[in-house]
Amino acid sequence: MTTGSYNVRVDLIHGILWSKYKAGVFSQMHRLAADYGISIDFCQVAESDTDRMMLSGVDLGRHHYPFTLLFKGAYSRIPKGKLLSTLFWRVYRSDAELVLLPGFSELAHWGMLCGALLSGKKRAVFCDSTLRDRPQSWFKGVLKRLYFGLCNGYFTYGQRGREYLAHYGANPEAIFQRVQAAALPDGYSAQGARQARVSSPRVQNAPAFLYVGRLSPEKSVDVLLRAFMKVRAHYRNATLRVVGAGTQREELIQLRDQLGLAAYVAFVGSLDLEALASEYARATCFVLPSRSEPWGLVVNEALSYGCPVVVSDNCGCSPELVHEGVTGFVFETDNIGDLEEKLLAASNGFIDASISAQHCLDLISAYTPERAAHETLRGCVKILSWPKQ
Repeated sequence: MTTGSYNVRVDLIHGILWSKYKAGVFSQMHRLAADYGISIDFCQVAESDTDRMMLSGVDLGRHHYPFTLLFKGAYSRIPKGKLLSTLFWRVYRSDAELVLLPGFSELAHWGMLCGALLSGKKRAVFCDSTLRDRPQSWFKGVLKRLYFGLCNGYFTYGQRGREYLAHYGANPEAIFQRVQAAALPDGYSAQGARQARVSSPRVQNAPAFLYVGRLSPEKSVDVLLRAFMKVRAHYRNATLRVVGAGTQREELIQLRDQLGLAAYVAFVGSLDLEALASEYARATCFVLPSRSEPWGLVVNEALSYGCPVVVSDNCGCSPELVHEGVTGFVFETDNIGDLEEKLLAASNGFIDASISAQHCLDLISAYTPERAAHETLRGCVKILSWPKQ
């Protein structure tokens, strides 16, 4: 639909400015909003948060849209009362007809919902959760049903996000699925990624595994280390590179040394996007062993470089992005033996880098910031067309 002019205002509130992939989607939404007859006010609550600060700083070069920043520094360091009151009044005083809420799990989210209700605005919520992400509780379930029941629409990712919302009573017709889109560097091209992977040198019988992400308990890097030790019984020259930072770093290094893997497992710290591209080009496969992973955006990133993946079945992206034996393998969460088998299968199944890279790139080509923006804007238009509740 094309209108050529703004007809209605939408208020989009997001947690932290740090998110590179959201910057890409929001930039596309800003570019495309006029085509949908919408004007969007973007509001970022804080710059980053403590667990993200150890990974990288805020890259403002990716935010090609106007936004309001409410708080400097880390989200978790904002006094709860101040956060609640600021966001309540931000929504209540807004002249938007629709407010896009960033979540439902915090008191501040309830404050924003109340601000929208009291001021007569339509409201939709972004939901990244899945039923496998964390144990579900009866009491929290009641609160979720209440919150979702007071919303007009819902934006989520994939099959598992839809299942989660339906489980807690969301109207199926008001659930809008969007794609997840990785934050790729300027100058990225699928052809260039494929060429880099095909031309990257590989050593026969020496699979190279890669992990990228936070070093924290929910990521289950300890399970990966134990499975990798078993893989070395089959491939004595196998290697594992661990990219990232986090609170569990020293503990994991100690475990690596206890398992006798110091010569084969490298903890390389955080890397920029250019260095990461080289890691994906060289790796036999990327591994995401998480116990808790609502989606797993780093899987999008790996596939964008033609790198097959091995992920746990708790990763929300697995139904959409992991085609067994084609773009990767799925293993049972926390099952060291099953992970070992899937790492061996990847070592044998992705020998032809040209074929496997093309499969990965073909699949991920639809997961772009532009498509995510279109899907969100179409959802907004539909919600705005419904009568007020």
